[in-house]
Amino acid sequence: MADIKTFYLPDLGEGLPDATVVEWHVKEGDTIKLDAPLVSMETAKAVVDVPSPYSGTVKKLHGATGDIIETGAALADFEIDPNARQRAEAESTGHHHGPKRGVGSQAPDDASKVIASDDGGEIDSDGPAPAHREDEGTVVGAMVSGNAVHTEQVSSAGGVKAVPAVRAAAKKFKVDLARVQPTGAGGVITMTDVKNAAANGSATPGAAPARPASAQHLAPTLPEPGPAPQRTAVSQAGKAVRTGPPGKEAMGQPEQLKGVRRNMARVMADAHANVVPTTLVDDADLHAWIGKQDITARLIRAIVVACKTVPALNAWFDGKNLSRTLHPHVDIGIAVDTEDGLFVPALRNADVLDGAGIRAAIKRLRSSVEDRSIPASELAGYTISLSNFGMFAGRYATPVVVPPTVAIIGAGKLSHDVVAVMGGIEVHRRMPLSLTFDHRAATGGEAARFLKAMIDDLGLPQ
Repeated sequence: MADIKTFYLPDLGEGLPDATVVEWHVKEGDTIKLDAPLVSMETAKAVVDVPSPYSGTVKKLHGATGDIIETGAALADFEIDPNARQRAEAESTGHHHGPKRGVGSQAPDDASKVIASDDGGEIDSDGPAPAHREDEGTVVGAMVSGNAVHTEQVSSAGGVKAVPAVRAAAKKFKVDLARVQPTGAGGVITMTDVKNAAANGSATPGAAPARPASAQHLAPTLPEPGPAPQRTAVSQAGKAVRTGPPGKEAMGQPEQLKGVRRNMARVMADAHANVVPTTLVDDADLHAWIGKQDITARLIRAIVVACKTVPALNAWFDGKNLSRTLHPHVDIGIAVDTEDGLFVPALRNADVLDGAGIRAAIKRLRSSVEDRSIPASELAGYTISLSNFGMFAGRYATPVVVPPTVAIIGAGKLSHDVVAVMGGIEVHRRMPLSLTFDHRAATGGEAARFLKAMIDDLGLPQ
């Protein structure tokens, strides 16, 4: 009688209740060796290659591409090859098969994250007024990551170097990786390379080989418009009838959230149920700025100053035990906005970095998120956050505080406002600020003093 073993989806180190099938590397009936690639699974922040736990024949795959598999649920069935090497029953596979967790289960407290700003630009106080804010920002939101993740490793196939997430994106966008010009270190193809190739059509199957990077137009462009999406209307009989040509994708149909967005939905609901938020708003006057100024660097410096002035907001709060942890250092969550959702790496030790150090750190974090190679250690444990949404639109907001953090600062769109001064009026460039804090952990007076400390620092010439 054949020895059939069922492999259950392990905890991939995220502390999340499920993962999405990105790509099976085998099909039913295939023979596979121990530790050979079995499937790529997408979690909230990475695409993880799951190796085969057995040597033998694949009898059944529990799920198709795009399906969501719960942690602890059956993933694949194997007929064991008695003549091949197998892993000992007690030998660790590097994964954990802990008990299944239901949708909405709370993630570990020390893994909570808050969305913040992802990048910044410069203001030249001596030049013409910018038509819009020059820094890159993100919308307000939240997400959680687990304590550990299997970091994606760059693999080489056919001379092409790329991490699994990039390969999955290339398949999704119908991009031939062999025709993509790599810009990553050591000839590695990054997520940006794939998106640029998809946008300009330079790497579609059968296209001409990619030009050198110096000759390519690397800025993303809009794709050619496709057929109009299928539209429906309700007939007098109450049935849906087609009123337009079918499109490439079904429009108006329910779509199950996956990966980062799925996790964000859980965390937002949890934050809404477990935080007592209060928001204060005010404006920082930037009229005194001299020369070119990096907006994000100035914001981060102001947050550091405020954290030192009012430590109560640079803290974690445990609502169950009513305990508070004040932090002597300042680690700021810096969000990176991607098509897959928002990732929040931590800008470590912001209190000891100068402007150049802040800019270099943000650039490094953003790059590692875009190619999905960022380690879990950089996605955990920050003490306060910044939501720099002003690049897009909006002056004030009520950013979401996600436990255990106590506060999040929102920076809105720069404006030129008429300001009353001694002897008349002037037009000053100003930055709207919104501070949302958990009122269980900090008083209104502490929050107001924190906001004032930020405004005072942002008002300095440089």
